[in-house]
Amino acid sequence: MITPIFRPLADDETPLLERATLGNLNWCGERFTVSDLHTTTDFAHYTAVDPARGDFGIVATVEDAPVGVVWAVFLPSDSPGYGFIDDETPEISVWVDAPFRGQGIGRRLIRQMISEARERGLASLSLSVEQGNHAERLYSSEGFVHVDGREDAGVMVARLTSPPHQPGAPDGHAMD
Repeated sequence: MITPIFRPLADDETPLLERATLGNLNWCGERFTVSDLHTTTDFAHYTAVDPARGDFGIVATVEDAPVGVVWAVFLPSDSPGYGFIDDETPEISVWVDAPFRGQGIGRRLIRQMISEARERGLASLSLSVEQGNHAERLYSSEGFVHVDGREDAGVMVARLTSPPHQPGAPDGHAMD
């Protein structure tokens, strides 16, 4: 098994975020192109981070090459993302390059994102996942739940004010 190194996402890593966003959009086959990323505002939201508004992320690398990334963006209510909840809840995106999937990298990225978000004092994280995407099981296992009334849109939220989620705990809270 490969052991990745994790590092903070730099604000100039737009090419990585474009690759990751395109990979996320095309999770079930080739539907979108790089051109679509640049011409569709709803997609372009996810191709850059703006530290001035609080955006941040974490990159998984193997031999200094990015193999996965999770990033959080604070999108405003007048230009929301697919997983928008409110102005205080950043929306996260998670991507792992196909050859590195199934090795726990995505789970480790999510856990590190949750830890970083807690350190920053954030109350919650949101995301969106299309119906049929098997990543939904991963998100659920890490404490994300569907937002009432927005299940059809695939909007999920993790509340960070409760103890960390531990799989196997009957109520979703840490086991004593």
